[in-house]
This record gives sequence, C-alpha cells and structure tokens, in this order.
Amino acid sequence: AMAESRVRTISRRSGDCLMTRFLLLAAGALALGGCSAAGPRPSAASAPVNAGEDRPAPDTMRWLYGSGEAAAASIQTWRQIADHAIAVARRPGIPQSVPQGLPGAAGGIGTPSCETDDGGIKPLAAVFDVDETVLLNTGYEYWQALSGKPFNPAEWAQWSAEGAGIAQPVPGAVTGLRRLRDAGITVIFNTNRNTQNAAGTVAALEAAGAGPAVHLETLFLRGDDAMGGRKDGRRARIAQSYCVIAMAGDNLGDFADVFNADESAIAARRAMVARGTYAQLWGNGWFLMPNPVYGAWQEGTLDEVFPPDARWQPAESDAAQ
Repeated sequence: AMAESRVRTISRRSGDCLMTRFLLLAAGALALGGCSAAGPRPSAASAPVNAGEDRPAPDTMRWLYGSGEAAAASIQTWRQIADHAIAVARRPGIPQSVPQGLPGAAGGIGTPSCETDDGGIKPLAAVFDVDETVLLNTGYEYWQALSGKPFNPAEWAQWSAEGAGIAQPVPGAVTGLRRLRDAGITVIFNTNRNTQNAAGTVAALEAAGAGPAVHLETLFLRGDDAMGGRKDGRRARIAQSYCVIAMAGDNLGDFADVFNADESAIAARRAMVARGTYAQLWGNGWFLMPNPVYGAWQEGTLDEVFPPDARWQPAESDAAQ
C-alpha cells in the first residue's frame, strides 16, 4: 500500500502538510501540529538517534506509530486473520478461494478455483500487503514528520533499501504469521515496493521477524508485471499456484483494483465496500489494517465527505453567520 498510495495519492499533496489533510477528513475533530522544514535527509543507517525535536508529532502518526490503541487494533486484527484462516484450513472438502481483484473478471473481482488442472488441490495461502500491514515504516515517517517534506520517490527507495532493522513489525504480525505457517498456510507478500528494492524488502521482513520471503515465489513487487501499481495481475499469478483463503492490507487496492479506479468518487467508493457482497467479506476473508497516516482515502472536500442530510450547525455558530 505504501508505494501505490504514496505515488498516486500523497504526491498530490505537495504544499499541504499531512495534518491538514486529516483535519479536513475529521472535520475539525482533531487539532493537528504544524509542518516545518529541515535540512538534507540523513541515511537510515547513520541517522543520529537524538535528531528529533520536542514539538508534537502529527496526530495521525502519534496514533499509528505511538499509541496503545493502534497496537491493540492491530493485534486484534491479526488474531482474527489467523483464527479465520486456520478455521478455513481445517474444514473438510475442497477449499474455496476468497474473492479478489483479477484482470478481466466481471466487476473486477473473481473467485479463482482451488483445484489444479489434474484434479488436485492447490496449497493454501494468505496474501498480505507489506507497508503498514506487516511492517511499520517508522524510520521513513520520522523523516517526513521532521522535515515536513512531501513524499519523495528517491527517498522512499533509499528507505526501502536501508530500512532493515529500523522498520518494526505491525503489532500482532509476527505471531499471526507464525500461526499461519505452523498451520501449513503459505504466507505471501504482495507489495508496491519496487522490484529494484527486492533485497531490501526481504531483509526488512526477515529483520522484523516476518520472513522468510523469496522474490517471485512468496514476495511480489511493483514491476513484476506490466500493471505498475495495480495488483490484480500479481493476484492472478499467485492464484495460479495457490488457493488464497485470506487477504489483508491497509488500502482497498490490496484487495481489488476496482476499488481505487476512481478515488475522487468519495461517496461511491465508500458505498461500494459497505453494501452487498463486499460487505460480507470484511472479517470473513478480507482484513483491513488501520492506517490514518496515508492512503487512497486522502481525497474529499467537506461537501464530498458530509452529504447534505448529514450536516448540522448550532444556532449560535459563527460558521452559520
């Protein structure tokens, strides 16, 4: 989710600080700190440990990277992922794949067969995004908060290559992944980190206790096919060899590209995931990790987020005058 959302969404916010975006979405619920500039970025390997400041961190980062609430939410979700997948793996009979985004599928989402061409059963797998789903990019986000700079692809590439040992596991991820592997379920990572940084991604996963990962076997990256940041092609490739019984990510594109086809359609995008077939999948094969720091959700004016029938103002409000 990091590279896809950052490149296609966060890069649009040049000149805006992250906290202002969140304030618009929260409609004034949170008071966010300001952004400031800093000098050139030190490398992840040599950054001094005392280079921080005592000014407040952005509220979104405080929540995701510093709060007990975020840790509890992540542990809860990871426990649900493992419980669900293990229960599915123990069911008798032929397993059924979870629906997922696939190229050419009706409505953009299909359910691949779990049977092989010779009548056998594909091995079971669970597929995960990496950034803010398995790994927390605390080092890179520290630099963004310190510098106030917008997303920079070159800096992100450097972090992807150097972040092993600094990037922490999402709370609950190490235990959840171990439970899945112990149950005979293959763990596969499908991330929009670039293929040029495959070695750095493998190293970061292993250093955090989330590995092993092998590129083009259990790790798929942006650049592995011609679809760029879209993941449906990689999902199809994985489904050729595995029966995918669970998926998790922090962005809707981690489940199907159709959800991010038009990120500006705020109400339609929300309605799509909250009704009908899709609504039945959340917690039942699809698991969303909380990420208030960045993502495709960073769109929407007050008029788009708050429909006319959901608005209210007190009679004495200054805004009403």
